[in-house]
Amino acid sequence: QVRLVESGGGLVQAGGSLRLSCTPSGRTFSSSNMGWFRQAPGKEREFVAGINYHGDTTTLTDSVKGRFTISKDRSENTVILTMNSLEPEDTAVYYCAADKIPYRRVIIRDPGQYEYWGRGTQVTVSS
Repeated sequence: QVRLVESGGGLVQAGGSLRLSCTPSGRTFSSSNMGWFRQAPGKEREFVAGINYHGDTTTLTDSVKGRFTISKDRSENTVILTMNSLEPEDTAVYYCAADKIPYRRVIIRDPGQYEYWGRGTQVTVSS
């Protein structure tokens, strides 16, 4: 069964850091742009960060710029979301997913264009 598995979430105080990992199972996603999304209670799922299949281009939503980075660990075939200076507003379930279109030239922010969603990992930031 092909799936993505998120890990690394937890409870942290405001100003703290977490490192989320997205690990594929069943296949590799070396030809896919990858995205991190989050969903807070009562809110829609939103784009957080994306990285292209080469791993040399990234994009972040404005609210996390300067605090979050997305990267690829090719040796372990994982996508990493490093989150620093966390704020209570970052509290959500974080998901990773793969772009439906291989080798897409741009990083898409629309969750509808992604597939192989994992179960998510909870991030809770206390004030």
